[in-house]
Amino acid sequence: MEFFRIKRDIPFMRYAPVLNAVSFVTFALAVFFLVTRGLHLSIEFTGGTLMEVEYAQSADVAHARAAIEQLGLGEVQVQQFGSSRDLLVRLPVRDGAKGSDLAARAFAAICAAEQGSTGTKQYATPQGEQVSRASCTRADGSEPVQLKRTEFVGPSVGAELARDGALALAVTIAGIMLYLSFRFEWKFALAGIVANLHDVVIILGFFAFFQWEFSLAVLAAVLAVLGYSVNESVVIFDRIRETFRKKRKMATQQVIDHAITSTTSRTIITHGSTQIMVLSMLIFGGPTLHYFGIALTIGILFGIYSSIFVAAGIVMWLRVKREDLVKAGTKDADPNDPNSGAVV
Repeated sequence: MEFFRIKRDIPFMRYAPVLNAVSFVTFALAVFFLVTRGLHLSIEFTGGTLMEVEYAQSADVAHARAAIEQLGLGEVQVQQFGSSRDLLVRLPVRDGAKGSDLAARAFAAICAAEQGSTGTKQYATPQGEQVSRASCTRADGSEPVQLKRTEFVGPSVGAELARDGALALAVTIAGIMLYLSFRFEWKFALAGIVANLHDVVIILGFFAFFQWEFSLAVLAAVLAVLGYSVNESVVIFDRIRETFRKKRKMATQQVIDHAITSTTSRTIITHGSTQIMVLSMLIFGGPTLHYFGIALTIGILFGIYSSIFVAAGIVMWLRVKREDLVKAGTKDADPNDPNSGAVV
């Protein structure tokens, strides 16, 4: 399906040198921020205690942070979560201290800062089960802050998740390289993997520069971007191969321009639809999907760019030619046959 058909090829590769230079600078900056600032890893990777508290009125982040920091628990992170009344508190791992004890001490400090005292409150679930939770009550009986949930992640579990995540990323990259090598040719495999790494590193660079939280959900988004970006590259590579078979008198740059131009309508439909869905998650998905949506948004935008100007540009610099994609002895094959001389 096409919304429109472009009759004259757009000279994309004419601007490839300048845009490749921009890509190199952007890539270098992303690596610089990754090295100097590093990723703000979530508790899933570092281990520790995660608390979600809800205030009766708007929460004062600075006030809550000051109350917890007086306990001397180390680098504590306090940030708004969802509405203005919700706070997310991250406590680091402490040798010889249980996560439940640290959470109790932190909640007691928050409660004391609101002129309340901690205790235990019994209540029944909709299923009739009796449970208890920590409570914070003032002298007048009001409850200024509630402890909504507490999660504990051990340091060994966090290290294992980080190791498994890096392994998943490496296996995905290796699989993409093998696929492109068999499907096309080593020049296309090299161009495709450089373009994919370009997207991944830039996503990580954004997260390092802004110190956005890097969680398992963001890692899943990065892996999704790898597959999404390589899909766009494969579509362009396939059209390049088809154009080499049909347009024998075209130069390599002309072939690439024609291939990208002929897939422009498909790119707009596919990426436009996906971006609408991702923006919906980003805007309406709440805090849980916020950074997941940001990672996908950055990945999709740079995925389109890298498939056209990075992957296709590298293919042009590597001087790919018809003989790289067509078997020897098929030069006299029918140019109108889409399967003539194709390497499958």
